[in-house]
Amino acid sequence: MDGSITARSVGEWRVPALGIGTWALGGDWEFNGQPAGWGPVDDDESVAAVRAAYDGGVRFVDTADVYGCGHSERVVGRAIAPFRDDVVLATKVGLVFDEETRTGAGSDLTAAHIRKACEASLRRLGVDHIDVYQIHPGDADAEQAKDAVGAFEELVAAGKIRTYGTSATDPEVIAIVAAGGHGVAVQQELNVFSADEPALAACARHDMAVLARTPLAMGLLSGKYRTPDQLPAGDVRRHTPWWTFFADAEMPQWLARLDAVRDVLTSGGRTLVQGALAYVWARSERAIALPGVRTAAQARELVGALAHGPLDADQLATVDRVLVGAAASAR
Repeated sequence: MDGSITARSVGEWRVPALGIGTWALGGDWEFNGQPAGWGPVDDDESVAAVRAAYDGGVRFVDTADVYGCGHSERVVGRAIAPFRDDVVLATKVGLVFDEETRTGAGSDLTAAHIRKACEASLRRLGVDHIDVYQIHPGDADAEQAKDAVGAFEELVAAGKIRTYGTSATDPEVIAIVAAGGHGVAVQQELNVFSADEPALAACARHDMAVLARTPLAMGLLSGKYRTPDQLPAGDVRRHTPWWTFFADAEMPQWLARLDAVRDVLTSGGRTLVQGALAYVWARSERAIALPGVRTAAQARELVGALAHGPLDADQLATVDRVLVGAAASAR
């Protein structure tokens, strides 16, 4: 399965260090009364994007049942059908939604919900098992994690899932997932601007894969955006409380930091996107970057990063040093 010079381990699998995230493929939907999608989608284009990523070497595909209230899973299932056995398929559980109204709110990590949600995900994806099943709610606590791991182990025994992980990064939650028997990965924020240091340390301590979400800072590190007005009115990046990359008051500071390291990231013939991914790989030898993908052209640029590999140690140190200075200047 590993055909690249930059590879990582996820449980029993060895895969290229570039995967893809598919949140944007869900189209428009709402969660807790706020827009939660990335704008309208063309499903044929979405399928082409996933397949272009595969053609370029991607072997890890990440989705979630709540993305588009089930729609992303359906699109991903259609896209990977010709090569299902050649990819590691990951999805998530725990956020509550209604497919018909395309709205969601709240969370549920009880065993009963997880069993029901797993069956629904298998049906939408068109598969007989999920490779990595992840706790989705970021605020899941230790007791919820224990309940979830118990349900996950039952699903492993039933052959419905192979392994599991967590998107909740509390070190106590990570320890519970790691101790469950088949816990292999922690999805966490990791990009040029920020890292979840306790989660990185926990992954090293428990020998777990780092699934690096937001490796392109929700698209800011693509270099395409200079103002939030470039985003559609209903784009989640204009409304989310979790990231400030596109907040009116803070975006200029993020852009200034990006400009300060642009030359390093684009050295060696890399595009800015490829340099941002190279930083993630240099930052953690366990990291599989999970940039979102919407078009085949995006996918081709992303997979081009594999040929370049990670930044070297000097480049990594330069980026970190410059960003510390840029952050101090912004205060």
